[in-house]
Amino acid sequence: MPLDAPFIAIVGAGPAGLAAAEILSAAGARVAVYDRMPSVARKFLMAGRGGLNLTHSEPLARFLTRYGKAAERLAPALEAFPPDALRQWALGLGEETFVGSSGRVFPLSFKASPLLRAWLARLSAQGVAFHLRHAFRGWSPSGAVLFDTPDGAVEEKADAVLLALGGASWPRLGSDGSWVEGLRAAGVPVNALSPSNMGVSIGWSEVFRARFAGTPLKRIALRFGKTVVRGEAVVTASGLEGGAIYALSADLRRALGHRSITLHLDLRPDLDEKALAARLAAAPVKASFSTVLAKHGGLAPVAANLVREVAGPARPDAAALARLIKALPLEVTGHAGLERAISTAGGIAWSAVGADYALCGLPAHLPPVFAAGEMLDWEAPTGGYLLQACFSTGRAAAEGIKARLNF
Repeated sequence: MPLDAPFIAIVGAGPAGLAAAEILSAAGARVAVYDRMPSVARKFLMAGRGGLNLTHSEPLARFLTRYGKAAERLAPALEAFPPDALRQWALGLGEETFVGSSGRVFPLSFKASPLLRAWLARLSAQGVAFHLRHAFRGWSPSGAVLFDTPDGAVEEKADAVLLALGGASWPRLGSDGSWVEGLRAAGVPVNALSPSNMGVSIGWSEVFRARFAGTPLKRIALRFGKTVVRGEAVVTASGLEGGAIYALSADLRRALGHRSITLHLDLRPDLDEKALAARLAAAPVKASFSTVLAKHGGLAPVAANLVREVAGPARPDAAALARLIKALPLEVTGHAGLERAISTAGGIAWSAVGADYALCGLPAHLPPVFAAGEMLDWEAPTGGYLLQACFSTGRAAAEGIKARLNF
């Protein structure tokens, strides 16, 4: 790159930071990406362990609603780089994608590592430099970015800075929220970071926990208040986690506070209560409770034992048992913390973020500072919405930097 080209420092080597680096380096800027970990995109790679869910295929209007109160602010970025564009981008890196039965989009390889390798090769060819084991520590009095490294403190002067440091979930993968206090000290309002897409705590009996921890609950529906979500969950030693739980995580987190709440589980959402009661009533009088639940209720062992966990040893009549199977009450006493949550709620308040993703109100001696990805105050369920917003906001921030520096 020409030495007189603008120099952009990107802090954070996750999808948002890498997406911005790609746009800026392709436009002719000198770009350096800094990360405190010894390798890049660790959470991205972790997300791909069970099959990399890049985005979702549903219509964009519906897609946008998944971001709740932040949908209006995120819409321009998501419309500029929507799910179809992300799929084309992956194809350009040699990774064809497909739509799964749930509408989620995955690479044909089903892995994150081939896509990341091709992406890093492209960034390297475009001149992007990587500086690992560089922990962001704020700014010097002259406006240089400060980093702690194994060799001591380092200062980097940049024409613009993009912060893409992530939230605080799974901190061992790199995003630990340590940036919060530094930004607050610089005058940037940051809403408290909280776990999102996290499991919930339920007090199982020792017998149920020992037998069924790790067992999936398939084809279920969960109801909390007026919201009903169909999908799957997994029994854990401490409660439940999985897609159906994650879709309710924001409502559950807000409601829990310092009290327990009740979540209702429908173990047969494909069958109405009246039809289920008729099937149960047809069971022979001498049939055991286990046989009634399995053969006539159509319940897998984990579901049948969940019913017994709540009902106790007494066998309800057919009508009462059908009501229980269709709305099994589970007392939720808490939720997993940030160290086990998939993503983070809270972050930089939108009041401090311009339409170009520049941060407002920073001290005058700093260069233009932008932010993207999970640092911003938005949350979404799993299903491809998290990665899509990181890619889209990273690219939107890059466009903002290009416009600000006029290149």
